[in-house]
Amino acid sequence: MSILTAFLAVWKKTSPLACLYGIGLLIIASDRLAHALNITGALLWVYCLSMLAEHAGSRIFPRRGKKALLVVLASFVTSFYLLLHWIISPLGALPTFFAISLVPMLYVSSGILERIGKKSLGEKFLESVSEALLLGVLIIILALIREPVGYMSLSLPGGVQGIVLLFSFDPESSVAVRLISSSSGALLILGYCYGLYRHYKAKKTQGGRQ
Repeated sequence: MSILTAFLAVWKKTSPLACLYGIGLLIIASDRLAHALNITGALLWVYCLSMLAEHAGSRIFPRRGKKALLVVLASFVTSFYLLLHWIISPLGALPTFFAISLVPMLYVSSGILERIGKKSLGEKFLESVSEALLLGVLIIILALIREPVGYMSLSLPGGVQGIVLLFSFDPESSVAVRLISSSSGALLILGYCYGLYRHYKAKKTQGGRQ
């Protein structure tokens, strides 16, 4: 249950607004493993470069309107990532464009800048990497469930079509199984995992009181 604990730890650090962005990104980005890997790269890119830019300009940024300026800065960093991705693999960038566009808002709304504001550059970098990587790993784990079950395949970024299939079977599965590949299926998986976490947590708490 350590993965579920880590998942909930992310949302304990964030605001409700960031939680909406984070859950939306988690659902949209985890339909295929190839998309999940691309968006994990975007998370690391935006969190690290935006943090470095904010650290370098923290002394000259105005206090009034600073958050709006940080949104613009993170959006610029994200657009540069999208540009590079579009040049390298246009068909790979197209299906992930909307999900990647959510990353700067998640970065600013997550409250990470407030948490690392007075820390050293090394500590800021490590915390930015760890938070981006944690969400990225959760997206990848969910993708490893949804794509093989829903699409009967597993993919990686690359190739002429933007993704390379490691394997692909004839998708003649029931509607109930293919539902896992949809957004509602992702919500069902998350709800099931959360229910398991609450069950084991309650069981552990009752065992500790006895």
